[in-house]
Amino acid sequence: LMTLAIVFRELKAGHIKLEDQLKVSEHAWRTGGAPSGSSAMFAPLNSMVSVSDLIQGVTVQSGNDAAIILAEGIAGTEDAFAQRMNEYAKEIGLTKSHFVNSTGLPAEGHVMTARELAMLARFLIYTFPDYYHFFGQRDFTFNKHTFNNRNPLIFAPDLGVDGLKTGYIEEAGY
Repeated sequence: LMTLAIVFRELKAGHIKLEDQLKVSEHAWRTGGAPSGSSAMFAPLNSMVSVSDLIQGVTVQSGNDAAIILAEGIAGTEDAFAQRMNEYAKEIGLTKSHFVNSTGLPAEGHVMTARELAMLARFLIYTFPDYYHFFGQRDFTFNKHTFNNRNPLIFAPDLGVDGLKTGYIEEAGY
C-alpha cells in the first residue's frame, strides 16, 4: 500500500501518467518476477509495461515484479524509492513504520504496524479517490493471462467489501 501511495501521489502531481511505459529491469524480473517464486504478474524481462497495468498487477495480482518496476520507474532504484516511501510515511503520520523495499516482502529493518497499516488504508481511500477503483477490480488480463483478485472477500455477495490489499508472509500468515 505504501508503494501505491507514492505511485498515486506521482500520478496526482502529473509526474507520471497511467499510459506511461516503464521498462522491466533484470532486478525487477529476478527479484519479483517469474524466477523469484513469489507473487508476480510475469512481466517479461526488458519489456515495457504501462503504469496502469503495473498498478493492476499490484492491486489484483499482488505482483512483486510490478511493485519493483514502479519503484524503479519513479525513483531510478528500489533503494531510492524506499527512501521516498519513508519520507512520505513520516509526512502522513506513520512514525513507527520503516520501508526497505517496494514489495513488502520480509527484509531486515522492514516494519509496519497494524495500526499504521489501517491509517495508511484510510489515507489512500480519502486522498486518492480517483484511483481507489483499482483495489476492487475482480480480475486483470495481462499478456494473455487473466489474474483473479487475490482478495476473496470482494467476490462475496452482499458484504460490501470493495478492496485494498491482502497479503501473505510466513511470519504473519494471511
